[in-house]
Formats: sequence, structure tokens, C-alpha cells
Amino acid sequence: MSKSKPIYVETLIDSELEKVWEHTQDPEIHQQWDLRFSNIQYFPKEKKEDPQRFLYKTNIGFGISIAGEGESVGESLKDQERISSLKFWTDHPLSLIDEGSGYWKYVQTENGIKFFTQYDYKTKFGYLGRLLDFLFKPLMGWATAWSFDCLRLWLEKEIPPGISFMRSIFHYILSFILAFIWIYQGLVPKVLYQEAGELTLFKGIGWFQGHEELFLYSLGTVQIVFGLLFLLFSMTRWLHFMNIFALLCLGVGALMSQGILFAAPFNPTTITIAMIGYSVIALLNLRDLPKASNCKRKRASRR
Repeated sequence: MSKSKPIYVETLIDSELEKVWEHTQDPEIHQQWDLRFSNIQYFPKEKKEDPQRFLYKTNIGFGISIAGEGESVGESLKDQERISSLKFWTDHPLSLIDEGSGYWKYVQTENGIKFFTQYDYKTKFGYLGRLLDFLFKPLMGWATAWSFDCLRLWLEKEIPPGISFMRSIFHYILSFILAFIWIYQGLVPKVLYQEAGELTLFKGIGWFQGHEELFLYSLGTVQIVFGLLFLLFSMTRWLHFMNIFALLCLGVGALMSQGILFAAPFNPTTITIAMIGYSVIALLNLRDLPKASNCKRKRASRR
């Protein structure tokens, strides 16, 4: 297919084989947990042994959808192992994918169902399509892994995909807000516009005499970098614990240096409590939140 590596995703689900098979083969159930599809519709079969043809649709926003077709064949290899092979294609003008193929495999183990997939596709638009695929394929891999973990949580802990999706949206909104505040507080008052008040404040404190500007630039840079971490590692608990600790330290420092600041409108108390609250909510929300990183993305090497 394409020159890049195929997409591979693997997860372990503590459930029954029949239940995992049903949740992945029934189109009405499948479309609930898979980010890649907004709607899946099976076409009627003329014969029972015919491949199952289906129509899929993916909403990409602004009222635009990309539709395509495919067909799959489910086969039981053993009592404790099944495989579903499929191929898919689309002639939609906005679709980067031309055609592709892959499989889903289900293996009963002592710890549950090993559920994994591998698929690949050809791209449209020649060289431009292959170039765009360097961004698109990792996104597809991430969406597949996130969806697999969403399915696992549904089957293991009875968390509906709709709830998982909304909780994930809340998490990324909180992470963006924290990132924005840290980056803004580092960039605007400490790097771009020191004269607006930050420089006067530090000169009044008496710290770093003669080096206040350099200190503000350094502090602003640290805050910007720390803010960017929320865009890259928002799923890690340690980042939110660091955020709470840093905010408490900054708050105590401000209180010891210029206590009058806490009587001003929009003072350090309000912003500190708000940002700590965001991290507390994020920490509570992280429990049983779908994560693409919970799935294996590389096939185990065979010796």
C-alpha cells in the first residue's frame, strides 16, 4: 500500500469474546465508540455467505461529511480466535484515502480478549497526498487507539462512549485554559510589556537589583514553556500536581512581597484559586479517561 508503515493498535479487554465481537461487528454499536466513523450502515446480503458490504460516513465539521464504502468478512478460526478482514474505498473529492484494507483479530487469553487491528491505505493527490499523510496517518492511529480504549472502558467498567467523549472534551478545554493562562502571563506582562507593571513591581520589591529585566525575561520564558507542557502532556498527573505546587509558591511569594496586591481587582488570589481548581478537576477527571497511550502501537517482534 503506502510507503509508510501500516497502522497497528492492540488492546486487552477483560470481557467475553462474544461481547467484544458484538460491540465491534454490530454497526449501530460500533459507530458509538469509534471516532473514525459518524455513521455505519450495512447493506442487505443476497446470500448469507456473501461479504458484508457497508456504507460509512465521517463528519469533519461545518456540515461536511466524507462517505465511502467497504466490505468485510468475519471468519471464526478457532473456538477462541476470530478474525474480520475488510477493504474500503471512497471517491469523495475531499478524502485523502483512496482505498485500503486491513483486519480485526480477536484472541481469547487468560486475562481477557486480545483485540487488535492492522490496516493501511493508498492516498490520493499524488505527492501532495503522500506529504499530507505524514500528518494524517498519525492522527488516524491516535483516533484508532483512543477508540479502542474507549471500547475497553465501555465493556470493562460500563462507561458509555458518549460520557467518555464529553469527559475528554472537558479535559482538553481545561488543559487549553491552563496553557493559555501560563503562556499569556509569561509572554505579555513579563516579556513583551514589562513596563506595564511587572518591572515596577519587582523594582519595588528590591530583589535582583539591576537585573530585574533579565529575571522577568527568564521567569516569563519558564512560564511559557510550562504552559506548553499542558498542550503536550495534559494526560499526566504529575503536571497538574506541579501546577498546584507552583501556583501555591507564587501565591505565597506575592503575599510576602506585596500583600496589597491581594486587595486589587482580579488579584493573585482569584487567578491562583481558579487555576488550582482547574487542575483539581482535571485530576479527578483523569480517572478512567480513554487514552490512546493505553494501547500498544507496535506489533511484538517475533523471534
